[in-house]
Amino acid sequence: MKKIELEIVALSHSITQTHSYAVVLGEVDGLRRLPIVIGAFEAQAIAVALERMQPSRPLTHDLFSNFMDTFAIELTEVLIYKLEEGVFFAKLVCKNNDDVVEIDSRTSDALALAVRANCKIYTYENILETAGLFLENEGDTSEEGSLSAEVPVGAKASSSDDDDMKKMTLEELNVLLQKVLDQEDYVRAIHIRDEINARKKK
Repeated sequence: MKKIELEIVALSHSITQTHSYAVVLGEVDGLRRLPIVIGAFEAQAIAVALERMQPSRPLTHDLFSNFMDTFAIELTEVLIYKLEEGVFFAKLVCKNNDDVVEIDSRTSDALALAVRANCKIYTYENILETAGLFLENEGDTSEEGSLSAEVPVGAKASSSDDDDMKKMTLEELNVLLQKVLDQEDYVRAIHIRDEINARKKK
């Protein structure tokens, strides 16, 4: 399967859903975006690394990164290899001397480590085709920025949002999706995208 290189283009918090976050991966040399809902802790861990901040004590991902450095284990790439029932699966591709080992990981943790190791991030074309969002203009990406939160994340859309989407036509959903993308509310965009995909499968 064809691998597509991605890069982190934004960390987004939901305008409509408090304490919901998404990391937005962009196709290198392309306009497709892959938003993934993540927890507040992982959002903070990614933001700390993107901003090159030095916490007074190492975060969990810093500790793991330091451990790998100490024992000469190189993180060569992160691969988002599967999407199942809305959940992304990732693996860390690591190298130690001549040995290459793949380690299963939550996608959010893998991305937090990828930023620290400055390694490449990939996914497969079929995943980007299924779950990606197409931006009409290259200028529609937001700037990377700090996120800080210490509260549990509720990533699901509210029942009223779900009810509203069920009543909309496919055309109306596509218009709403573009509007939400313009507002950079990627968390809500994920739920609209999923509803559109579910309609297309019927």
